[in-house]
Amino acid sequence: MRTSRFTDSQILTILKEYESGQTAKELSRKYGFHYQTSHNWKNKFGGIFSTKELQKIRELESENNRLKKMFANLSLKYEPLKDVLSKKW
Repeated sequence: MRTSRFTDSQILTILKEYESGQTAKELSRKYGFHYQTSHNWKNKFGGIFSTKELQKIRELESENNRLKKMFANLSLKYEPLKDVLSKKW
């Protein structure tokens, strides 16, 4: 996956300027990105006002992914055992 040229704090700064009334095209010319990117950022980072909140969200997402992997591994181990135990001997 391609990484962003902008840091999280830069994105939040750009979004604050966007919410203050500047248009997406003005900001895209100023900072050098495609104007539709600001709409994507608004959808992704909307409602986040500080980098601490963003960092906490990212930590929670990584923990959620780790727990999903753990669940998948355990369910893969559980299914064969369930099949064996469900047979009538």
